Amino acid sequence: MSRNKNRDLLREDNVTYDDYAGFDDGNRYELVDGRLDLMSPGPGSIHQLVSFEIQKRISRTCDNEAIILCAPLDVILSEQEVRQPDLVILLRSNLHKLVPKGIEGPPDIVVEILSPSTAKRDKLFKMISYARHGIPEYWIVNHSSCFLEQYLLDRDTRAYSLANVFAQDDPVSSPTLSCLSFSMQDIMDSLPDVLK
Repeated sequence: MSRNKNRDLLREDNVTYDDYAGFDDGNRYELVDGRLDLMSPGPGSIHQLVSFEIQKRISRTCDNEAIILCAPLDVILSEQEVRQPDLVILLRSNLHKLVPKGIEGPPDIVVEILSPSTAKRDKLFKMISYARHGIPEYWIVNHSSCFLEQYLLDRDTRAYSLANVFAQDDPVSSPTLSCLSFSMQDIMDSLPDVLK
């Protein structure tokens, strides 16, 4: 794609998945309601380690029930909405949504790990998008305060409600995934001392 075409696409508001997939200017984007949305710089080491530890613990106890994938991975919610959650959980019964280019349709659980630069995006804009596109469960992880907020979708209103806050040693549980066996304290205790 030419440099001018790239610049033009950044200003358009009717961008499709095919446009998005062919776009490359060296930055990372999500496709939000038909517009390219520049993502923040790459996450820091604590963010990445928290993501890895959550992924590891879910994989350890839930491998027979689900797969868990990490960013960057395109979650194609519509022709004009493509998100890249930090973690994506897909029940094995829904593996038909896994395609070579990412995941097509709503996964079963998405997880966003907060950082100061992404808090508004994760707690407002992404929450609205994930609910509108029918993702049944949304977790927001706040590692600096050692808790996980669990939001469940009301299918009638297409909105999330806060179902639980798992703090410190509270065992994380989910109506979508019964095999979970970890707490936020487990995650934080696993981090190297130099990062605590």
